[in-house]
Parts: sequence; C-alpha cells; structure tokens
Amino acid sequence: MSISNWDEIRTAYQVARLGTVSGAADVLGVHHATVIRHIDALEGRLGVKLFQRHARGYTATEAGAELLKVAAATDDQFSQLVGRIKGQGGGVTGELVVTSVVGIASLLTPILARFQAEHEGLTIRYLTDSRLFRLEYGEAHVAIRAGNIPQEPDNVVQPLQGYVPHLVASKAYAERHGLPEGREDFSKHRFVSADGDLIRAPQYRWLADQVPSEAIIFRASEPLAMESAVLEGVGIGFVPETLLNETADLVEVMDPDPAWQSQLWLVTHVDLHRTTKVQAFVQFLKEEAKAWR
Repeated sequence: MSISNWDEIRTAYQVARLGTVSGAADVLGVHHATVIRHIDALEGRLGVKLFQRHARGYTATEAGAELLKVAAATDDQFSQLVGRIKGQGGGVTGELVVTSVVGIASLLTPILARFQAEHEGLTIRYLTDSRLFRLEYGEAHVAIRAGNIPQEPDNVVQPLQGYVPHLVASKAYAERHGLPEGREDFSKHRFVSADGDLIRAPQYRWLADQVPSEAIIFRASEPLAMESAVLEGVGIGFVPETLLNETADLVEVMDPDPAWQSQLWLVTHVDLHRTTKVQAFVQFLKEEAKAWR
C-alpha cells in the first residue's frame, strides 16, 4: 500500500478510536461523507471488512484491529516528526490521551491542567471509564490503572503510587449525628458507598465488611456523586486527600487503614513509550504524584 493511502488509513484509525463517523469527521475537519468514502475505498483496496457497522457506530473487526494497531503508532510518530521539522523540538504538541480509573480523577485533573499549561499547542483528552482502554490499538497514550499489576503484552508498566482515601464526615453531619468513637459505633451511623464496578475498590470492600448494609443509605457509581453526598451531610464516606485538605467543612472519622490502599500503575505501550510527548508527561506525572501521599 502506497503512502498516498495514508489519509484513508488515518481516517480508519480515527473511526476506530472514536467509534463514530461524526466523531472522526470532527477530529479530521472533513465532511462525514469523506470519512465514509475513505473507509469504503480502504476496505475495497484491501478486500476485507475493517469495521462492523451497528446502530451505535463502528467497531473494528479482527483485520481492522491489526491494521489500526500499526496506524496508531504511525500517527503519533508522524506527529512527533512534524513537530521536529517545524522546529518545535520538544515534540509535546498535538493530542495526549490519558485514561485512568475514575476514582482518581480529582487528583489527576489538576496535574493534566498544569502539564497542558506548560505546553502550548497540546490538547489533552482525559478518559475515565470502567472498561479497559487498549493501548495497543491507540485508544490512549498513557493509562493509570489500579489493583494488580497489568499483564497485557507489549506494555511498559511502572509503579506510580499507592493511593489511600480518607474516611470523613461533614461538620453538618457531625453536628446532627455525632461521630463514631470506634468501629463498634458504625451501626449507629449513616454511610455513603459505591455502586457498580467501584464496589470492588479496597475501601468499599472494607466498608461492606465493617458496616451493616442498612447503614449504607446512599450509593453512587461515580466518585464525584459520593463526594457531593458526603459534603451535603448525607453520611460518612471516602474522599481523596486533596478534597479533605481543601475543604474546611470535612472532619476525619478515623486514621487511614492500610486495607484501603490501592496500588496505582503507570502503563504505556512499547511503541510509544519513548516518544518525546509520552516521556515528558510520564516524568511530570511521577514528580507530581509524590504529593498524593
């Protein structure tokens, strides 16, 4: 396949990454009809289907995934080359896609903002989802994952930091209900906890063991919703250290327990690990994450 077909490959890559024709058209700055034409032409030239079409968008076939795995690395490396040719040297431009567990969004977002502020011309895409984003298919440049060490082949995995949340209540809650003097008092209080996939996090497994189910009166599938419920005085719940330190209205119920800790891992794909943009962010994140403890 000649280099003249790169526009079609790049179009297919964006469709696979975003899952829709309209999303790819927006990113590429073309009409959606151009996207469809590129996909049809590429599939015709290769003689295989690259996508399964369905009501919600496009999903790559096995053949499409193999092609797009190469396209993802090529697209990023080409962006780095363009930056060097234009004299931008550092190469920290274009798009940086970072994914993490949603529970650390309040910790990671300020770091992403500071990194972007240092690199004019850089666009950040920050993705949080319960599903595992596939770095080998270009869905993200950098992933921050929690729990057991990631085992996917061709990924570079580094320990980032241990994350320990804090069990707190609002001052309004404490005024109305008091605070537990120990775990033996938990049954007399009201708690905020997780729903959905987040229930597997260490702190919520611990809470389920320590607190009667009828004492958990508010559940949510998003950390921000749980934090808001705690701030509103609904009950006792977990928040990140940054929120505890920045909010005068919160009081700590007990010292952090080692059982609440999650190990965080910094994951990059081997094809992109050494690129200037990824290395710059990885080093920045490691330094910034030291303050999480």
